[in-house]
Amino acid sequence: MSKKPLKVAMIAPPWLAIPTKGYGGIELVIESLVDLLRKQGVEVELFGNGARSMKGVKTRSIYKKDMFDKIDWPYYDAPLQVMQSHMHFALDYIEKKGDFDIIHDHNPYIGPSFLSLATRIKSVPPALHTFHGPPFSTDAEIAAGKEDNRTQLALMPDSGKFYMTCISDTQKAQAPSKVSSRMLDTVYNAIELDLFPFVEKKKDYYITLARFTPEKGQHIAAKFAAKYRKRLHMAGTVAGIDTKRKLFLELSNPLSKYRQNKEFVYYSDKVLQYVLRYPKINFMGNIGGTKKYEFIGKAKALLFPIQWEEPFGMAVIEALACGTPVVAMRRGAMPEIIQHGVNGFLADTEEEFFEYANRVSEINPADCRRSVEEKFSATAMAQSYIDRYNEVIKLAKSRK
Repeated sequence: MSKKPLKVAMIAPPWLAIPTKGYGGIELVIESLVDLLRKQGVEVELFGNGARSMKGVKTRSIYKKDMFDKIDWPYYDAPLQVMQSHMHFALDYIEKKGDFDIIHDHNPYIGPSFLSLATRIKSVPPALHTFHGPPFSTDAEIAAGKEDNRTQLALMPDSGKFYMTCISDTQKAQAPSKVSSRMLDTVYNAIELDLFPFVEKKKDYYITLARFTPEKGQHIAAKFAAKYRKRLHMAGTVAGIDTKRKLFLELSNPLSKYRQNKEFVYYSDKVLQYVLRYPKINFMGNIGGTKKYEFIGKAKALLFPIQWEEPFGMAVIEALACGTPVVAMRRGAMPEIIQHGVNGFLADTEEEFFEYANRVSEINPADCRRSVEEKFSATAMAQSYIDRYNEVIKLAKSRK
């Protein structure tokens, strides 16, 4: 008798539909994971935004349009309502359906809170939560006045069928010791390499590829390009705005609703001055599909001057897969992805960042591609998650 295939309830964040159009961090990972799991015989139902759906994958949702423009609203106006409704909907369906072997959740903060309690119910299957970000709080951040985001984890009941994993060892090392018994081995984010064409001969332009936020530090990349008169194409969204035309309409409107948004203010105060003064620096808007792959592949380098402890960095492995070297600050998981002097450079200061950005021609594009093939393929990620699923199911049975 053939073995029943593993059935997974995949709970994505509710903000962006899958497959993605342009920007998407967690969503891109989930898209690749679902695709590869299905190819390995795993049955997956996706709980996420319903504006689009993956071919051949059942998508369950209470939201039928992208909600990303609401993610930075005051929590009582939208984010909290959206997240709570999304999780209630998913867990209610999963419990009533009753035939899922495991839940795999990707919702920051609220996912662990819901699942640590929900999995205590007998009719709810065991669950695995992936911490994509933000990073766990550090003592230095707490001393500076920030709230400790580890508190909810430390207070979670040590019961139920709930386990966790991180996307880098750097991230995992910051997790509170209270949850160590529930924390499984790291599973790196990954990409489907076939989607990213290797380009050996580069054109004479640099890129940034990320949502514009102070943490991503795009103003440092713009400052470099201005100082050395380099061509810089900056792709990504600004407070959810995804086209150059719409962005400049809002920037020219003193009464724009976006003026209360911290990402819009960051772009306006820190980045716009370079775009206006230097014709070689320009905002590209949101880029997706084959246009995105071409944009990355032909670039001289990806500039990634992050100002926070980035838990991973999807844009980094996307660039490397195309043979495009990366210059990044030595923060977060960057040392786990970038081999200094082999597939890019790691800088400790702004001055070093500028120096290394001028030396990217020393990097062999083939070494960039190889680094992703060896460590960050979607096939390896999918198998790692299958291993974690089976581990969680086995652990859950042992707790009965």
